[in-house]
Amino acid sequence: MHDHPGDLTDLRGDCANCFGLCCVALPFTASADFAFDKAAGKPCSHLRGDHRCGIHTELRQKGFTGCTVYDCFGAGQRVSQVTFAGQDWRTASREHARLMAEVFPVVRQLHELLRYLTEALELPAARPVHAAVRDALEETERLAGRTPEELAALDVGPHRQRVDVLLLRTSELVRAGTRGRGKNRRGADLVGARRAGADLRGANLRGACLIAADLTGADLRGADMIGADLRDADLTDADLTGAFFLTQPQVDAARGTAGTGLPRTVSRPARWTPLH
Repeated sequence: MHDHPGDLTDLRGDCANCFGLCCVALPFTASADFAFDKAAGKPCSHLRGDHRCGIHTELRQKGFTGCTVYDCFGAGQRVSQVTFAGQDWRTASREHARLMAEVFPVVRQLHELLRYLTEALELPAARPVHAAVRDALEETERLAGRTPEELAALDVGPHRQRVDVLLLRTSELVRAGTRGRGKNRRGADLVGARRAGADLRGANLRGACLIAADLTGADLRGADMIGADLRDADLTDADLTGAFFLTQPQVDAARGTAGTGLPRTVSRPARWTPLH
């Protein structure tokens, strides 16, 4: 399915070719992100018969911010159209529907890895590990192409650990060439932190919790953003050009403006405040 290194098109959600799997397979709990509880495998009450969301244009107002910042990295359309060959869970057997709900989260994990590995191949500084990254990409693709039964039984953990070693090495190589590197904020608790104008060039922000952090005008060029929690972080006029392993869900969860510099791997959210 993923034929073109560097092309992230297949690694973005395409709801038009999915059977609403994220609205069925995944559980969520009543919180600031979701208005009510939903069990795994149970369709959301807002999911329509055509697999579209009945409140799509009002998700934030209705209390479903979590849905607006979710991306399956293309797993939904793959599971729907390739793994299950276009057979809808609504019209199939109960066992088929159960299996599809089990397979989707597994493929989603694999597609997230494909997303990072594909980007790693586009980073010139990571050339020393490109051969190993390419091998990992091919292996991840092979795993994602398994049968539904094989996928349901697959433990992604060991493979994810092997990939993570490569991604860590990629990060070290890329950040080594960035002035100001060495700021290790991996896994740091920076909730609400005031980092306006901060020099975070080449910082390691892997898994950092930056919820509601003030990053206005911060310089994040060349920073490793993998897994950083940017919910409600203020990126007004921040410079993330050259930041890597930054995904669309992270950007969608943050606040920014037309003055926020972003890498080409992500798109500027339509809801961000435009410049005046």
